[in-house]
Amino acid sequence: MTKLLLSLGPIPTSLSDELFEKYREIERNFRERRWEPSELNGGKLCEVAYSILRGHVDGQYPHSATKPQNFPDSCRALEQAPSLFSRSIRIQIPRMLIALYEIRNNRGVGHVGGDVNPNHMDAVCVLQISKWVVSELVRVFHGVSTETATQFVDTISDREIALIWDTGKVKRVLDTSLTMLQKTLVILYSSASPIAEPELVRVLEHSNAAVYRRDVLKKAHKKRWLEYDPKDKSVQISPLGSREVEEVILPKSNL
Repeated sequence: MTKLLLSLGPIPTSLSDELFEKYREIERNFRERRWEPSELNGGKLCEVAYSILRGHVDGQYPHSATKPQNFPDSCRALEQAPSLFSRSIRIQIPRMLIALYEIRNNRGVGHVGGDVNPNHMDAVCVLQISKWVVSELVRVFHGVSTETATQFVDTISDREIALIWDTGKVKRVLDTSLTMLQKTLVILYSSASPIAEPELVRVLEHSNAAVYRRDVLKKAHKKRWLEYDPKDKSVQISPLGSREVEEVILPKSNL
């Protein structure tokens, strides 16, 4: 089913591949706390999604995404498409794209005041709107339920990795052949937020917190695979650590 949904029905493979890749980039940057790139890539996803909608209405798809001269007006123009096209194609998705594009273009990073990191707030919005847009395109072009479409988008997300089992109460690394350091990186990789050291000890069932700190956290910190704060005991994976998971650990996993 997943391979079938990846084709997005009549949409050229080049466009559907581009759409999913832009979504993966947004999710990856969000996980690595790269708030500004997350917003920029949101704009690229907008252009791909618009090209898909425009091609569907016109009956002729471009080989790759193109940027219209005036993005908001071009999206609004889709509302004039014949009613034989669904309301989602004509109105709902285009309006969401306008909102997403607005955040990408007109929300600077120099916000002042407030207790919430505005870059993080904007990135959360970008991530969720992007997920909705991709899920809705899957739903419309394959005629599946919203739940099925959303579950599919979850499976293409970089954060969803087969060797992690989330019981609802705790995450477990299913590949027992991995070292404690590798398991640590995998757990951190699966989380968009830093994890407290005691929680890592609990999840990984390490028998000695002091030894875990010395042999795993501090060594990985020196390699810049993660950031370990000894004051608040928080641990966060770095871009180098994410690369280690994606290029070394996952390809060699037994699962």
